[in-house]
Amino acid sequence: MENRLAINRLGLWLFILSDGFLFIALLTTRFYLQGVQRPPELNQFLGLVISIILLLSSLAAYRGETAAISGDIKGFRRNILFTIGLGALFLVGVGIEWVEGFRYFPPTTGFGTVFFTLTGFHAFHVLTGVLALVIILLPGQEKRLQAGNCWGVEAMVKYWHFVDVAWVFIFPTLYLVS
Repeated sequence: MENRLAINRLGLWLFILSDGFLFIALLTTRFYLQGVQRPPELNQFLGLVISIILLLSSLAAYRGETAAISGDIKGFRRNILFTIGLGALFLVGVGIEWVEGFRYFPPTTGFGTVFFTLTGFHAFHVLTGVLALVIILLPGQEKRLQAGNCWGVEAMVKYWHFVDVAWVFIFPTLYLVS
């Protein structure tokens, strides 16, 4: 069992590393295609708000993981549900951004291409993270947690933190650099 857990953790870190390289490629593409120009119509306030929402979701995910490890099933469920809600709220914010983006810098423009690709790629990761968090809340999962097996929770929370860290680099790249 111990060896299996070590292999799982290594596999997760290799996945995160490879996925990180994709984000790095997209981030550098922004500067290759657009330099440091950004449209003045870009809603920096909305970008900041959804950034705060995502960072708060990471805190809730961490609290859910620590609750699971300590056997606090109610705390685990409450914090993971809160994480899911904040993740969904982040996706709504990205949807609002996209509506504004189509109006001011459509995907046919250089910045629009970068903006929609980066935010879309990241939103896909948030969506898959939300779905995976829902899966670890399915009925019957508590039995696995009570047995001391928190690998599913640990893996999902690490993935969630990765998605948040990716946004920490995306936000300034899209919204602040000019």
